[in-house]
Amino acid sequence: MSEPSHTDPVAASLRQRFLEGMSLVAATVNVITTDGKAGRAGTTATAMSSVSADTPNPTLLVCINESSSLTPVLLGNGTFCVNVLKDDQSLVADVFAGMQRDTFADKFDCTQWQSGKFGQPVIAGSLVAFECKLVSHNQVGTHHVCIGEVIDTVLGDTGNSLIYASREYRTTVKPD
Repeated sequence: MSEPSHTDPVAASLRQRFLEGMSLVAATVNVITTDGKAGRAGTTATAMSSVSADTPNPTLLVCINESSSLTPVLLGNGTFCVNVLKDDQSLVADVFAGMQRDTFADKFDCTQWQSGKFGQPVIAGSLVAFECKLVSHNQVGTHHVCIGEVIDTVLGDTGNSLIYASREYRTTVKPD
């Protein structure tokens, strides 16, 4: 698949409208982490989705930018954790998105952690965390689409999801 040239005005216009349209789509804010023989790394991502609950183990997907420091480490470790953030954890999202580089020498110092059953970094107090084994990945354009087999689910404290929509953080509101 050839990539469109950004000098082509039609392709550039479609790309810009696509990015603008995607900015309107609300998504949970997640910190994807990994730890193992290839090292420890993490990043903030909104591109996460359930794939299937009706396989021997449930599956989900995350999309990670090729240029992210997480990509080679996650692929090398073959395991990862999707930490779904609560609405009071926007600082954690900012740190793992690289927006607080001067605040913490090690971005893992921005919050409390526990080790999951399979050794993956789980954010203490996250809404939910899914420890996964990488079962496949495919590069599409600038991103790796990583399919993970869920090997453990850690349900956190109750709370509201941290959401990103219209280029800002928001929260869900539970009905009474």
